[in-house]
Amino acid sequence: MNIRTTGGNGPFSAETLTIDHAAETDRIVSALRGQLRSMKKRGLVLGLSGGIDSSVSVALAVRAVGAKNVFCLFMPENDSDPESLRFGRLVAETFGVEAIVEDIGPILKAMGCYERRDAFIRELVPDYGDGWASKVVIANALEGEGYNISSLVVQSPEGVQSKHRMPPSVYLGVVAATNMKQRTRKQVEYYHADRLNFAVLGTPNRLEYDQGFFVKNGDGAADVKPIAHLYKSQVYALAAHLGVPAEVCRRPPTTDTYSLEQTQEEFYFSLPYDRMDLCLYGLNHGIEIEAVAKAAGLTVVQVERVWADIAAKRKATRYLHLGPQLVQPVEEIAGY
Repeated sequence: MNIRTTGGNGPFSAETLTIDHAAETDRIVSALRGQLRSMKKRGLVLGLSGGIDSSVSVALAVRAVGAKNVFCLFMPENDSDPESLRFGRLVAETFGVEAIVEDIGPILKAMGCYERRDAFIRELVPDYGDGWASKVVIANALEGEGYNISSLVVQSPEGVQSKHRMPPSVYLGVVAATNMKQRTRKQVEYYHADRLNFAVLGTPNRLEYDQGFFVKNGDGAADVKPIAHLYKSQVYALAAHLGVPAEVCRRPPTTDTYSLEQTQEEFYFSLPYDRMDLCLYGLNHGIEIEAVAKAAGLTVVQVERVWADIAAKRKATRYLHLGPQLVQPVEEIAGY
């Protein structure tokens, strides 16, 4: 752990994760500059969602290479919350970067993203169609059910919601179709990066990166990932230091992927990010479980369940971090 901290001398608490904002900013900026030099790239491209992670990443990118060398993309689609575009534009204006809208909805429709997804949903809800909305939710890890149980929540045009247990085939089909969204966005990012001779900046925080909360060759693809070592609560703290608009800092983390409003905890983490950060930090640093439970406002049994799920997620998503597997190394480029 190389994060420069200023807290951590007292009992384990949220204060333990306090960082030296100025020193950490300087370290990230220096790393970005060195990485770009090694890649012979002159700037950075990133998708700007209006969320805290991409907003902090824009601020860091501007500090590293200047606003004229940062190019941002707003990439809404048919299920996107219009507020995301408003927040994204606010951030772009705040940091003075060029940003354009690339509506990926028509691309996704042409590829059959929505049609394929809806066909799987209709295996459970035959009436699902125009005017309906949906999202995928997980079981609550604190209740000991595990994350392997996923359910589909649908809402009829009349506003009536129902929840349906998904068999593996339906779950995999819905997720496979939905993953087209992240992969299409990354295609667009790399198009602009190639034409500008810029590098693509990925925006996962440590919690997302550690737990595999990304799509392989989608939002998981990037040339640099400057905040992947920072816990989400540290990203929020850095946002205030960097001047990210307060309205963005107050916005709850969402997936903005499904047509029904969906928080990250109901889709993947089960706990709010601040409590997940404490559990993950405690596990990573060998903090006594009783201290972690007290700091996070959980019971020891609940922390045990969260730690077990962290380990399970690391195992299940390890392949997301792997490059293509070779039969044998190609020695001439093994060091690159």
